[in-house]
Amino acid sequence: MPMIDTEIVGVPNPFHPYGVRGVGETPIVAPLAAVSNAVRDQLGFRIPDLPLSPPRVLEAIDGQGGD
Repeated sequence: MPMIDTEIVGVPNPFHPYGVRGVGETPIVAPLAAVSNAVRDQLGFRIPDLPLSPPRVLEAIDGQGGD
């Protein structure tokens, strides 16, 4: 993960009804993409829906005629 500097912004967000600003979105993007790509590399096809739970992966394998 890259180093991320924190900036405290004391100005309300004018586009949100409560004036809040989002935090935490950046760290959750990379792991999902990495896991999805790893599953695709192993299966040979992409599963377009999240979460990649074991039942969903098995269902996708069965649907593709996998062993």
